[in-house]
Amino acid sequence: MHPATPPTTGTQAVPVHRTPVRRRRLIRGLLATVVALPLILGAAGCGGDDEASTDPNAPVKLSVFWWGGEARAKLTEEALALYTKKHPNVTFEKTWQANQGYFDKLATLTAGGNPPDLFQIDDNYLAEYASRSTTLDLTSYKDSGDLDVSKFPKSLWQYGVVDGKLAGVASGENTQGLVYNKTLLTKNGLPEPTTGMSWEEHIAWAEQVAKKTKVPGTQDPSADYKAFWVWLRQQGKDLYKGKELGFTAEDVTKWFDLWKGARDRGATPTPDVIHEGNATDITKQLVVTGKAGTSWVWVNQMPELKKNTKDELGVIAYPGDPSAQWARASMYWSVFKGSKHKDVAVDVINFLANDPEAVKILGTDRGLPSNLDLRRVVSDDVTDPAMKQSIQVESDLAEKFGEAPQVPLKGHSKVRAELIKAAENAQYGRISSAQAAEQFIAACKSAIA
Repeated sequence: MHPATPPTTGTQAVPVHRTPVRRRRLIRGLLATVVALPLILGAAGCGGDDEASTDPNAPVKLSVFWWGGEARAKLTEEALALYTKKHPNVTFEKTWQANQGYFDKLATLTAGGNPPDLFQIDDNYLAEYASRSTTLDLTSYKDSGDLDVSKFPKSLWQYGVVDGKLAGVASGENTQGLVYNKTLLTKNGLPEPTTGMSWEEHIAWAEQVAKKTKVPGTQDPSADYKAFWVWLRQQGKDLYKGKELGFTAEDVTKWFDLWKGARDRGATPTPDVIHEGNATDITKQLVVTGKAGTSWVWVNQMPELKKNTKDELGVIAYPGDPSAQWARASMYWSVFKGSKHKDVAVDVINFLANDPEAVKILGTDRGLPSNLDLRRVVSDDVTDPAMKQSIQVESDLAEKFGEAPQVPLKGHSKVRAELIKAAENAQYGRISSAQAAEQFIAACKSAIA
């Protein structure tokens, strides 16, 4: 993920092969003879927009698709098995795979007219799938209480709204985190950074670290969309505004210049090392390779970072006003709009989010539980010190979080890639900050068009 959780290697379970069923409409009139064969072949599938049986005990088979590794698959399968135990008429056709290639597969299934009933998605693609009317609007379920988000942080469930429709429900919470090498600082008698430091104070602190330890104090995050996004929100702007960008070339120039100044002062590494840190692989983050005192990550990546260093790590909010951060959905569950079993699929989401046993099974694998009451229960069972730190910093920030921004527009992945390209051009001095900003704006407008 730029993913909310780092890409992991998984193997695919039972593949989904379904043909949409539109029985109620298609059997009418002369079209009946044309569609007879597809109907027979697709009757066992889960797609389509005809209504399921009104018998609450009628057999239901839901297809579910998610990304992750074997550990996530095991936990998810356990939680779904618990649902079946409590609802014996409901069984699941499960498919999972590694993050890489997941969205290609989902796009193929969607284009073929046979998306899974219930699928995992992230904020890179939620708006795109919602705009295609692939996702079911869950608003009425939320309003009726059948989908209970009353225990969610408000900004967490709001971050699933696209064009006024609730397109996805957060399967967990995450937020931006500045991870620092606590051992390095303690060894050299240096102060730890604190939440609320301004960007200028952070850079001055990083310069002090560099001078004392000979290790650059901070990774240069000018290529990091998370850091840029938070900084923009602190300027009263945003990454997106409606169907347009929420920032200008002037904003990007200021952002790039801020970090040029930091590089010139030796607060950050050299461009070649910065490039290493721009890699999405969590194992290559500079705070664990010893090439910088801090890295800019998602809070729930703390345990994975800790696996790659013997040093003690700390984590705080990004610099500036912490209200610019929000309770971000680490990922979502969405329902296929054409599912025969919409109500059951929504009930499964509600179960995974709000059933105490299910939430304890799933733990923190997809981020902190969305239900705040159950989050506290799960937190008590956590033994991993790094995960405890993640939970603590998000709990501390909970009352400071601002309103959620709109879900990113279609083309967001391209925007993120273009920011890296533009920032690295500026970092290497190939072009000026202003020129890099202009090129970035042009590329962004093309990406979201």
